[in-house]
Amino acid sequence: IHFGVVNLDKPAGPTSHQVSDFVQKILNIRKAGHSGSLDPQVTGILPIALEHATRLSHILLKGGKGYTGIMHIHKKVEKARIQEVLQKFIGKITQMPPVRSAVKRQWRERTVYSLIVHEIEENDILFSVDCEAGTYIRKLCHDVGKTLGTGAHMTELRRTRVTSFTEEGAVTLQDLQDALMLWKEEGNEKFIRHCIKPAERMAEHLPKIWVFDSTVESLCHGRDLAMPGISKLNPFQKDQTIAIMTLKNELIALGTSFISSDDILKNEKGIAVKTKKV
Repeated sequence: IHFGVVNLDKPAGPTSHQVSDFVQKILNIRKAGHSGSLDPQVTGILPIALEHATRLSHILLKGGKGYTGIMHIHKKVEKARIQEVLQKFIGKITQMPPVRSAVKRQWRERTVYSLIVHEIEENDILFSVDCEAGTYIRKLCHDVGKTLGTGAHMTELRRTRVTSFTEEGAVTLQDLQDALMLWKEEGNEKFIRHCIKPAERMAEHLPKIWVFDSTVESLCHGRDLAMPGISKLNPFQKDQTIAIMTLKNELIALGTSFISSDDILKNEKGIAVKTKKV
């Protein structure tokens, strides 16, 4: 509870901040924070970090996202033409954030990894999109309509993925409340452990370095990671965010790689990772 994360299925209605507040009240904790807000009417995956795990929320903000939604085009268009236009929005795209947004309004480049049409019924298109963080799906629908020459808008949206958090295993606010009661009243931990995952889940998508036990204490005091302390590692490039782990897969710190994993394997001395957050 004090260093965990809830893979929450957000309902339509409340803001992301209100949902975080509900989780805080249910668990009776001092702090809970979401990672990447959803509009009030949008449903789906909203990981909520608890207590000390809120220090890790920022690593999910920059992670990839997945959505399923319905786009309504304002005039009837041939299916082949719709497919042809949607293909143009896969890869690098530029977007101007909406007027009501939390970021500065300037052209930004984002990557759409996939854009799949599942069904077209009259003027409604059921689609799913996998994209870089910070991609505005409402704006994507608007821009598709503009390219089609018909106009279009988003009518429904559900987030299906935030990095490694998916709909599989997602829980509702009611699930969380019921699981807590079951634990408090009957001592049954099974369901509360299903609802609250270890904070290490938040770093699942990051490249990792595992260190020897003798290195852990110095890292806990904010020391940078030197090469002799490394036991094993994943491939990564220079200047990437790295999760530094114990051999028991406990998260110790986050840092920025000083050199690539290939260079680490070639050297025996020197700094491998600059520690940023313990």
